[in-house]
Amino acid sequence: MADFSKFGAPRPVENGLTARSERGDIGEQWWSRRFIGVLESFALGTRLTRGRSYARKGQVISLEIAVGEVQADVQGSRVTPYRVRIGLKKFSELVWAKIEVALAEQALYSAQLLAGQFPRELEPVLAQIGAPLFPARLADLDLRCTCPDQAVPCKHIAAVFYLLAERFDEDPFLLLRWRGRSKEALLERLRALRGDVEEVPEEDRPVAAPVPTGRPVLSARLALGEPDPIAAVSGGKQAKPGPAGGDAVAFWTAGRLLPLPSHPELPPDLLLRQLPVPGAWLGGEELVRELATLYQRLAPED
Repeated sequence: MADFSKFGAPRPVENGLTARSERGDIGEQWWSRRFIGVLESFALGTRLTRGRSYARKGQVISLEIAVGEVQADVQGSRVTPYRVRIGLKKFSELVWAKIEVALAEQALYSAQLLAGQFPRELEPVLAQIGAPLFPARLADLDLRCTCPDQAVPCKHIAAVFYLLAERFDEDPFLLLRWRGRSKEALLERLRALRGDVEEVPEEDRPVAAPVPTGRPVLSARLALGEPDPIAAVSGGKQAKPGPAGGDAVAFWTAGRLLPLPSHPELPPDLLLRQLPVPGAWLGGEELVRELATLYQRLAPED
């Protein structure tokens, strides 16, 4: 390890990025605390402690989060700031497609994300797909710093870790951007998969409001090469979609509904999941949740 005694104390920085937390743990939300917890589980010793001190002193000059990498400038004892890079492998488009379909199938998760919230269940959902939200080991991160310290991570990288956690506190979608998908692109895809439409004000609403009755989530699953679960319980025949529009009653009666599936690997509310979420004037998400509970109660016992 390099001898830093000759370099002295780090040079002070004017208007540096300073951690909001002045003492104790850094990170307020579950995702930022989880991120720091993962890093601390790698047993990095005093390097994290020294990095936390750097973060609180404002030694980090700049920090940028992009797809697959984080770049930062950190002021040390030398005149020229050190350049830090923290790389994390982005998910492929195929993996993101699977993630988006899995999230769109869960009405509650989709609603939370579209409302700007970050559900705790997101981590296990991604893990089940084989796309972990957080790095599982230190080797998953590509850590680089231009300082002479041969230890990885050095205190400069550690300082960026803590400020990164606070950035995630402010906007958790930056964590997904790091993995390859912007907030705007993700939410737009979820709206498309769920077939959501803009809510029509009551005074402008026609007597028979058009309601989409397609199966965008199922279509996306079929596009990914997955079998049609409806066909699996209907003798191999594809279920025909209902008409393109209709009134409030038609939302629940359009087309021929298949019997509830009894296959042990299929959820009882599978048909309900294929319908778009109705507008708030019909009950919206709350109505879907109540119907899903009813489907579970009415499902035949094994």
